[in-house]
Amino acid sequence: MGFYRIFEIGRLQLDRSLITTLIERWRPETHTFHLPIGEATITLQDVEALYVMPADGLPVALPQGMRSMSRGQYLDLLQKLTGFKPQDETVCSGTSRIGLTTIRQYLEILHPDITGETDDLHIHRFTRLVLLLLFGGFLFPNTSGNLVSLQFLHHLQLLDALPQYNWGAAILAYMYR
Repeated sequence: MGFYRIFEIGRLQLDRSLITTLIERWRPETHTFHLPIGEATITLQDVEALYVMPADGLPVALPQGMRSMSRGQYLDLLQKLTGFKPQDETVCSGTSRIGLTTIRQYLEILHPDITGETDDLHIHRFTRLVLLLLFGGFLFPNTSGNLVSLQFLHHLQLLDALPQYNWGAAILAYMYR
């Protein structure tokens, strides 16, 4: 599906001092890092090289119909695609966002059930939930650090189509928003 490198990055040891230094050198007004050797910025080519994400393909866009969906409709779609629907709607924020913790807890319950003999439907549902965690926790995080937009369900309907999208540009655009 094109997200393997992201999972590999998740297992890397982070250099917190380097991250802190880069944060201190970031200038949001120019979207650049001010380094001793000059200014540097993150480009689409960087995203493509570091994340091994496609930098061309279909745009990551939301159909107009999904923009007007209600919370109930999003939760019904979540259940249809993943088999998961939270019992307590307070885990939702606004119309279309859900807490990552709720998804993690549900995945912990599912994980022991996956074996080499698990049917494809169960694996696809599990995969969609893991991808929601990836989208909300890493690729498109929000300031709370604990919510993911259920609007991503649109792209998770056909798992085989995911590599056709321009995820690199979407990630870069989201970072600079």
